[in-house]
Amino acid sequence: MAQLTQGKKSPPFSLPATGGTFRSRDALGSNLVVYFYPRDNTPGCTREGEAFRDLYPKFRRAGAVILGISADSLASHEKFKAKMKFPFALGSDEDRKVAMLFGVWKEKNMYGKKVMGIERSTFLIDADGVLRQEWRKVKVDGHAEAVLDAVKSL
Repeated sequence: MAQLTQGKKSPPFSLPATGGTFRSRDALGSNLVVYFYPRDNTPGCTREGEAFRDLYPKFRRAGAVILGISADSLASHEKFKAKMKFPFALGSDEDRKVAMLFGVWKEKNMYGKKVMGIERSTFLIDADGVLRQEWRKVKVDGHAEAVLDAVKSL
C-alpha cells in the first residue's frame, strides 16, 4: 500500500463514477476534495453529502472539485446522487482498491461486532496533486465547512 504523506504527491487513482470514469490526473489544475463515506442512503452519509452539496458553489469558486467515494455500486450511486441532487461525482470503489490506497478500509466495531468498512475520511489534494490535508474519523457536523476553509487557505 502506498504511504500517504502530507506535503507529498498523492498516489494516482481511477474508478468508475457517476458521469464516467474518474481519474485523479484529470483534476490536476484544480484542488481536489476526496471524501470517503461508508454507505449510500444512510443518515450520516446523507447529511455529509448534503453539506458538501449545499457548499458546492463556494467550493467551485475556490477552485475545488469534489469526489465522494464509497464501496457501493455505480447503480446505487446514480440513484443516491439523483435523489439528493448532488452536483459532484460519486465514485464506486467496490473492490476497495482506492480505499486501501488512502488507508481508509478499516476494521470497525458495529454493534459489538468487528466488521470491515470505510472509515469516514476526507483528503484535500492541491492543484499540483500534493496532499495538503487529511481528516480521519470524521464527525459530520461542521466538517464540510472546515474543508472549505482549508481549500480557501491554499
